[in-house]
Amino acid sequence: MDFGFILASAAGEIFSPTTAAYALAALGLAVHFGYSGLLNFGQAGFMAVGAYGFAISTLTFGVPFFVGLLIAVIASSIFALLLGIPTLRLRADYLAIVTIAAAEIVRYIVTTNQLTSVTGSANGLAAFEGGFYSMNPFPEGSYFGMNNRDFFIRVVGWALVAICCTLVWLLMRSPWGRVLKGIREDENAVRSLGKNVYAYKMQALIIGGVLGALAGMVFTLPRGAVQPANYGTELTFFLYTCLLLGGLGTVLGPVIGAMIFWVVLSLTQGILYGLIESGAVTWLNTVQAGQLRYILVGVALMLLMIFRPQGVFGNKKELAFA
Repeated sequence: MDFGFILASAAGEIFSPTTAAYALAALGLAVHFGYSGLLNFGQAGFMAVGAYGFAISTLTFGVPFFVGLLIAVIASSIFALLLGIPTLRLRADYLAIVTIAAAEIVRYIVTTNQLTSVTGSANGLAAFEGGFYSMNPFPEGSYFGMNNRDFFIRVVGWALVAICCTLVWLLMRSPWGRVLKGIREDENAVRSLGKNVYAYKMQALIIGGVLGALAGMVFTLPRGAVQPANYGTELTFFLYTCLLLGGLGTVLGPVIGAMIFWVVLSLTQGILYGLIESGAVTWLNTVQAGQLRYILVGVALMLLMIFRPQGVFGNKKELAFA
C-alpha cells in the first residue's frame, strides 16, 4: 500500500474545486442556520437551480458566461422567495419541511422526460463550460502538477470563496448582521424593538441561496456536465457536516469544515482501497469500501458532537440558540 500516494491524494482535496463548491454552499448554510437560525434542508436545491440556470441559459439561449451567471443568481433569488414567502412567518420547522421537499421537486422536474430537450432529463446537460474556459489567462503548461484548465478553475473557485467569506464577514459585523444574530437568539425580542423580522429572514434566505447557486456552478464547471443525481438530499446533509465540523456561527468554519470533510473522505477511501488491493482485507470489496468511508465519517462526526459540539472554530456561546 502506497501511503505516500494516499496522503498526496488526500492533500490534493484541500484545494480542489469540489471542496471550494462545498465551502461556498456550507457558507450559505452558515448564513441561514448559523447566523439566522433558518433551518434550510434544501441547499442542494439552490445548488441545482444555480447549475441548471447557468447551463440552460448557456446551451439554450447561447448567452455569455457573465449573463448566465446573472441568470443563475436571479433564479436562486426567485427560488428563495418562493420558499420564504409562505414559510418565514411560521415556525422554523415549516421552512425545513418546505426546503427539503422543494429541493426534491427541483430534482424531479429536471428529470422529467417532457423537458429532455431543455434539461437533458436523467442524463443532464454537458458542454456548457466553453465560455468560462475561454477566459482562461493561463497558457498551456503545468502548474503545480495541474494543467491550465484545472489550475484556472481552482484559482477562480477559491478566489470566489475568499470574496464571499469577506462579504459575509463584513455583513455579520454590520448593524444588519447584529440584527440577524438577534433574530437567531430571540426573534420576539427583536420584533419588539420595531425590526421587520420577516424581511431580515427573507434577505438572509436569499443571500445564503445565492451562495448555494454559486457553489452549484463551481461544482459543475470542472465536470463539464450537470446531472440531477448529484443534487440529492444527501448533498445537503454533507454540507451540514462541513458546517458542524467547522463551527456554526463562524465565517471560516464552513471552509475549514469542507476541507476536513474531503480530506478525511479521500484518506479513508485510499486506505480502504489499499487494504483491499494488498489482500489485507478480503471481506470487503471496493463498492462496500465506498459506503464504509461514509460510516466512518459519520462516527467521527458523532465523536465531534460529543467532545467538541461547537466545531473546530466555533465557541459554545454559538450553541445557545440550537
